[in-house]
Amino acid sequence: MPYLHPMTAPRTADARPTRHLTVAALIALVVVYLAVIQGIGWLMSRGLDAQYAAPTTIDELWRGMTFSIALSVVLVYAVVAYLRWWRPVWVDDRPVQRWLIVVPILMLVSILVVTDYSGLAAHGVAFTALLLLTCLLVGLGEETMFRGIAVTCFRTNNFSEGRVALWSTVIFGVAHASNIISEGSKAFIQVVATIIAGYFFYIVRRRTHGLLVPVILHGLWDFSLISGQTTPGESHPIAVLAILTMVVLAIILVIRRHHIEPAAPGVVSH
Repeated sequence: MPYLHPMTAPRTADARPTRHLTVAALIALVVVYLAVIQGIGWLMSRGLDAQYAAPTTIDELWRGMTFSIALSVVLVYAVVAYLRWWRPVWVDDRPVQRWLIVVPILMLVSILVVTDYSGLAAHGVAFTALLLLTCLLVGLGEETMFRGIAVTCFRTNNFSEGRVALWSTVIFGVAHASNIISEGSKAFIQVVATIIAGYFFYIVRRRTHGLLVPVILHGLWDFSLISGQTTPGESHPIAVLAILTMVVLAIILVIRRHHIEPAAPGVVSH
């Protein structure tokens, strides 16, 4: 891979140097990552009359989502292993102020309320378990790719933390424009919503000092939304709460934008 070369520091626990990833190589990696998800997903789901992220049977679920997403996770972790980025991907040493715990808390409340429990019960345990596994794989793959590899890439290329947040979330959002294949023009609305959600997950990564909580939260967030789309012909209006949660969190973060980074020594944060 022409854009990768060994770094002299930092070193991993076995004293081998990590490798460096340029921004150009990151973009190329994202393209390959999307090609796996969209390309394999398209091949596997040919002949299925299913809407995007709205599986109604186990067959639609594993062919349309699970298989390609699992392959994307394998790709992402092959890259992490090659770069020897296990610690910088999974551990975050750049904290934010404590009040930002409100972000994962409000998102968790939304998840608990929005999940369509009756719809899932009608589909049965096997479908529900596979949907949960699939969504957790989405969380694992996307958080590792965008809050793990992308964030680490921008940091090691000496971007300011503000630009790390900006570009990692923008790339995350723009990547979802690839859903235009299955969603058409609605994919552009998803891009904006995903950029906002991506910033929330970035904050959660820093607030919880690593990738584990964002992975789980992301997976459960998607699970709650998809659960309401699994029954043909039935709407799930309570899902609007997820949108309201994002709006409220966005307003809070804009108002308190100067109280995100840790206060300087001797300065009291309000």
